[in-house]
Amino acid sequence: MVLGKPGLDGHDRGVKVVARALRDAGMEVIYTGLHQTPEQIVQTAVQEDAAAIGLSILSGAHMTLFARLMEVLREQEAEDIVVFGGGIIPDADIPELKRMGVARIFTPGSTTEEIVEWVRSAVPAVGLEPR
Repeated sequence: MVLGKPGLDGHDRGVKVVARALRDAGMEVIYTGLHQTPEQIVQTAVQEDAAAIGLSILSGAHMTLFARLMEVLREQEAEDIVVFGGGIIPDADIPELKRMGVARIFTPGSTTEEIVEWVRSAVPAVGLEPR
């Protein structure tokens, strides 16, 4: 899976914690780094044949960034890639993000265990052995 930090948000401690938790759970994780565009994140996911993309957004630009990422996935005919995210995202925006095709949003207070278990159940292509 590919984890990305799109836009101008420079705070990546949380996404690094999630990346480590997913890796420690046996998943292959590629973190694209700070200040990536949705196009760059999708390109990485397509090149790496990723089953999922996770975005971390704290900047308040989540509606625009998720919308563009979903648009690029459609353009690349890669809509089979599961998209999820987390960060400072108001509860009121979550239904619209789900309508866009975002499978899950993790808000502050979500545990790494919750994220790992959700990925295991929602993204079977991550190649995990059942525990």
